[in-house]
Amino acid sequence: MKSTRNTKAGTTRRGFISQTGLLLAGTALVSSSADVAAAASPALQTMGPPPPQDVPTLRADLATANHILYDQGVVDGYGHVSVRHPADPNHFLISRWLAPDMVTENDIMEVDFDCKPVSGEKARLYSEVFLHAEVYRARPDVKAVVHTHAPAVILMGICGETLMPMYQMTGYMGTGVPVFDIRQAIGHTNMLVSDPARGKALVKILGENPAVLMRGHGGVVTGNSLYQVVGRSVYMKVNAELQVQVLGKKVVFLSPEEAKLTANVDYPKDWEIWKRKVTGQRG
Repeated sequence: MKSTRNTKAGTTRRGFISQTGLLLAGTALVSSSADVAAAASPALQTMGPPPPQDVPTLRADLATANHILYDQGVVDGYGHVSVRHPADPNHFLISRWLAPDMVTENDIMEVDFDCKPVSGEKARLYSEVFLHAEVYRARPDVKAVVHTHAPAVILMGICGETLMPMYQMTGYMGTGVPVFDIRQAIGHTNMLVSDPARGKALVKILGENPAVLMRGHGGVVTGNSLYQVVGRSVYMKVNAELQVQVLGKKVVFLSPEEAKLTANVDYPKDWEIWKRKVTGQRG
């Protein structure tokens, strides 16, 4: 039974009405015309703090990310999150086989693209660790990955309608999130991305997109930092919860231009709020 402290807030929670993307946009406005031009560039709208480059801090943040994702209803007992190693781009950090809410810094392992612990430790890893490895292998720009099991995200992967950005917090979705159907790619399976071939098949559908849904399973979200991928994953859940309420109806989504201009938010205020909450729960 889940702890009563893990109350899954729906679309009315404070995080949903946050105007983070708009409130922080003003920080990019400075006196020189060159800086103003830079502020208009989506590629430069990463407004959060620089991600840590030391492994101990990353391990602590990765443990916290697991707790936040569970608390926010992005993962259940089987979702997971990883971050690329700051010194070796062919390695990444991920927890050993544990439910996200149980992860501690000591459970974080350094893994190579063959999904082998670099330390040589014979620890059990997630069966879908290959999902992370193949995304990192194919996408050098990706610094962090989340595999979500949020119910509304699952529904959007099977309903026949495209998950679209409904507001500024999900502009990164662009013109819509593609769907990976493992049955079409591989054949009948247990639905898990549990080997390199399945990982490569998922990455083919992901392409250059920041996210992909997984039919009958969940989704994968990428980001340029742990902070960004956690924020994107939480707001994907919120966006999906909103969209399932209006399936089949005429909806005005963000235009491609609006999505582009709001695509690279790092959600810094949200990370601090969520971190304080889960840290306080453990205090």
